[in-house]
Amino acid sequence: MAKIGYARVSTKDQNLDLQLEALKEVGCEKVFSEKKSGLRERPQLEAALAYLRPGDIFVVYKFDRIGRSLKDLLNIVSSIHERGIQIQSLKDNIDTSSTSGKLMMNIFASLAEFERDLIVERTTAGRKAALGKGKKFGRPKIKRHTKAKATASLYKNGMTIDEIQKQLGIKSKSSVYRFLRIDGIEPTRKPFVRKK
Repeated sequence: MAKIGYARVSTKDQNLDLQLEALKEVGCEKVFSEKKSGLRERPQLEAALAYLRPGDIFVVYKFDRIGRSLKDLLNIVSSIHERGIQIQSLKDNIDTSSTSGKLMMNIFASLAEFERDLIVERTTAGRKAALGKGKKFGRPKIKRHTKAKATASLYKNGMTIDEIQKQLGIKSKSSVYRFLRIDGIEPTRKPFVRKK
């Protein structure tokens, strides 16, 4: 059973010394630290999590050092617990090896679930209210006949299927062919040539 520490500061101007000293005082054998990690990338946190073994205690100065949000924190804590590793937060005074620490983590999990449910509830209510007022959702539809007319016009002016696709931003050649057929043109691979 080893104590492994993790320290992080958000900006280069901040100092890690306070966290590092506190982690050493509680007996951390190894400490991973990083300054100004990116929003998604936290290589030292990933290294610390990979280093942990079942029975170890993962020690952080404060929980906000490992999680960018409550959801992120709970995901990390859950994955650590599944591996048989305990977590200790020095400043938050939470130790998941104790009954009260487990209770606190369960409360956090319940709060995160409550927050998710509230967001879903508000989103659903907002959508219903907007639909009731006639609001339409999604990308505005371009009328097919408008796209078909533009496609036919370009084809009749000698553009190739590839050129039309690129010019009008049509995703597939089959759509170009379909638009031409809507306008009554049976396309070939060659540009349209008007018969004399």
